[in-house]
Amino acid sequence: MAMNPTIVLIHGALSDASVWNAVNAKLQQEGHTVLAPAMPMRSLAEDITYLSSFLSTIDGPVVLVGHSYGGTVISAPAFATEQVLGLVYISAFAPDSGESSGELNGRWPGSTLNGDSTVVRASPFGQELYLKPQSFGSVYGHDLPESTVALMASSQRPINVAALGEFFQGVPAWLTRPSWMLISTEDRSLPPAAQHFMATRMGATMTEVDCSHAAPVSQPGAVFQLIENAVGATTSPRSGSASKEK
Repeated sequence: MAMNPTIVLIHGALSDASVWNAVNAKLQQEGHTVLAPAMPMRSLAEDITYLSSFLSTIDGPVVLVGHSYGGTVISAPAFATEQVLGLVYISAFAPDSGESSGELNGRWPGSTLNGDSTVVRASPFGQELYLKPQSFGSVYGHDLPESTVALMASSQRPINVAALGEFFQGVPAWLTRPSWMLISTEDRSLPPAAQHFMATRMGATMTEVDCSHAAPVSQPGAVFQLIENAVGATTSPRSGSASKEK
């Protein structure tokens, strides 16, 4: 009997692992083992190394789920392994070699994540990017209650600005791992056109949801269902080695 995979939820920039709370609760209610680590957000290379080390402590298969910048992390060549049964992208980046999260975000019009909506604060770890509290709702979660927006805006986990410009290197994991993408059609942070482009390029199973960039918070049911679908597909008797040809 195949071992059920551990679902590993990777948050993106400007939020922390709590962005997954509602999704995590639904998955656990269905009997899944779920882990949602806090990512360093100091550099792309460090985040990849951190997640690789984290996965090495898990016995058995995993399904990786990335939100926003978390999608860049889970796309790394390090995760094109038999342990990783599938990759699920939630309003997320899925870069190819030579691309960066920042460049992909600006390649299509529509993002309001810019110099007017953000602030950079110096830290011992470099220049850290935050959304201005007054901009958080309009950029990140316009479909969330004001009280939720206020909480998220006040507890952001910033990202080193340099990480957004760090070029992705190597053959992406999505080239050989099955992939799923939730496209947030009302996204004002990562343009929906960019999400469509990346999902199509990697041959992902796509679903569209009318929501903001904060899909795990505003649409936890849809996110839960996509993850459930991915887990079911990768663990079915016909899924084989859970790889795909390109």
